[in-house]
Amino acid sequence: MMRVLLFVATNIAIMIVIGVLFSVLGLGQVLDTQGVDLNLTALLFMSAIIGMTGSFISLAMSKWSAKRAMGVQVIEQPQNQTERWLLEMVKRQAQQVGIDMPEVGIFESADINAFATGMTRNSSLVAVSTGLLQAMKADEVEAVLGHEMSHVANGDMVTMALMQGVVNTFVYFFATIIGHVVDRVVFKNERGNGIAYYVTQMIAQIVLGILASMLVMWFSRYREFRADAGGANLASKQKMINALKALQRAHEPDVLPGQLAAFGINGGGVRKLFMTHPPLTERIAVLEASR
Repeated sequence: MMRVLLFVATNIAIMIVIGVLFSVLGLGQVLDTQGVDLNLTALLFMSAIIGMTGSFISLAMSKWSAKRAMGVQVIEQPQNQTERWLLEMVKRQAQQVGIDMPEVGIFESADINAFATGMTRNSSLVAVSTGLLQAMKADEVEAVLGHEMSHVANGDMVTMALMQGVVNTFVYFFATIIGHVVDRVVFKNERGNGIAYYVTQMIAQIVLGILASMLVMWFSRYREFRADAGGANLASKQKMINALKALQRAHEPDVLPGQLAAFGINGGGVRKLFMTHPPLTERIAVLEASR
C-alpha cells in the first residue's frame, strides 16, 4: 500500500511540475498561436488515465494470461515427490520473506524457465518449466525458486506496472501534441482532427514507446540483480551461482533467459538497452563479488 501511495504522490508531483513548466515556458500559448488548441493540463490527466489504466488491467490479468499462454498447471494436490517438494520449498521461502503462499505451477517446456507474476505480493503465481526440473539439480531449483520469490517479495510486478503506466502516460501525452502540431501546422487543418493527426500520433506513440522502453528495460535488469541477491539469501550464494551457471551450460554464453532468449539477442552496445535481463556473466560476477 505504501508503495502505491508513494507512486501516486510522486506522479501527481510530476504532473504539477510539468504543468508549471508549461506555464512558465509558455508552451500552451505557443501552441495556441500556431492553431494547436490543446488544453495541456486536461491532456496530461487524460494521458495518465489512459496510460495507467492499460498498465493495471495488464497487471490484473497477469496470472490469468500467464496460465493460459504458458499452459501452467497449478498444483492443487501434489501427485508425486517433485510436486510435494516444490510446494514445501515455496511455502518455506514464502514464510521467510513474509508473504502469503503463492500458487505454484508447472508448465511443459524444454527450455529452462521460471517466472513469477500476480497483482500483489500476497496473490501471486510462481511457475517452473519441466525443462528446468529435468536439467537442474535440487539445490539449483531451490535457488531459482528463491529468485522468483524475491521478485514477489520485492513487489517487482507492481513496480513494473507502475513504471510502465508512467511511461505510457508521457508517451501518449507527447505523441498527441506531436500529432496536433503536424495536423494543424504542417497540414493546416483548422477543424477537428484530420487524418494526419491520427497517423502521426500513432507513429509517434510507436517511436516514443520504443525509446521509453529503455527505461523500463533498465529497471527490469536492475530488479534481476536484486532477485539474484534475494535468491542467494533464501538458498545460498553458491546455490544461486550454480543455478546461473546451469543456465549458461544450457545456452550460448551471455544469451539471456526469458523472453529475449527466443530471439537470440545477446551482447552489449545499443542492444543491451532493450534487454530485460543482464548477461549471465554479469549476474554471476556480481554475486561472486558480493559478501
